[in-house]
Amino acid sequence: MSLSAVVKKDFRDSIRSHSLVSVTALFALFAAGLAAMQFVPTMYRDSGVETSTLALLNSMRQPTVFFVPLVGLALSYRSILGERESGSIKLLLGLPNARRDVVLGKFLGRTAVVAVSILASYAVAGTVALLTYDSFDFVVFALYTLLTLFYGAVYIGIGIGFSAVSKSREWALAGAAALYALFLVGWDVLLLLLQFAVVGPASELPESGLPDWMDFVGLLNPSSAFMKATRAVIPEYRELTVFPEASALYLQDWFGFVILAFWGGVPLYLGYRRFDGMDLQT
Repeated sequence: MSLSAVVKKDFRDSIRSHSLVSVTALFALFAAGLAAMQFVPTMYRDSGVETSTLALLNSMRQPTVFFVPLVGLALSYRSILGERESGSIKLLLGLPNARRDVVLGKFLGRTAVVAVSILASYAVAGTVALLTYDSFDFVVFALYTLLTLFYGAVYIGIGIGFSAVSKSREWALAGAAALYALFLVGWDVLLLLLQFAVVGPASELPESGLPDWMDFVGLLNPSSAFMKATRAVIPEYRELTVFPEASALYLQDWFGFVILAFWGGVPLYLGYRRFDGMDLQT
């Protein structure tokens, strides 16, 4: 079985997931609802960018924050562990396939599945916008969609890497839930605690703002890195996000791509190394 065959098999197995259909439906409904309302947060309504463009970006931005990590981790947290638990991993490796092909095939196959979820959801939101908005910026829509596909692949890499080192379904599920909570909520809480420990209460924040290294810690969150990367490609997106001005190289918008590549690649590689050295006979 070739790498392409592994990808096709994994795609077919994953696309049938009822939970994937449910989450994708919620994703699409949420995005379409925001698009239909043409909702733009009050603080951003005085922007010089067209309201239609801001509403389109916002209808895609908010669902992305919640659903892309959820879909990515849900699809991948048992990708390799499930094969080990069922014993099918031995058959998969006996066809024959190198363990590298299995990991890469899982990554490509599940990235294709998360792409289907994202494209289906954005197609609904985009159709609503196209039919009801005064104007529709297709370039912005297409660029944001491509960036979101990349963002989804990052979480697939994280999830597969975690799956490769997990010892049981319970550990994998708990780990995926913990990662989701960390990136969506916990990171901000940790930043507030760090700020309080280093700088003190918000009332004591110096006029110059937080030190650059603390801003960088915030940027290490994949969600923040995605927003930074998007700002680098879609200037209009800056009207919906707030980041402190900084001259440090590692705080520039384009550096978000570096951080996303790290999150998508390093856990995947470490998971592969762990899986490659694993004794599957026990």
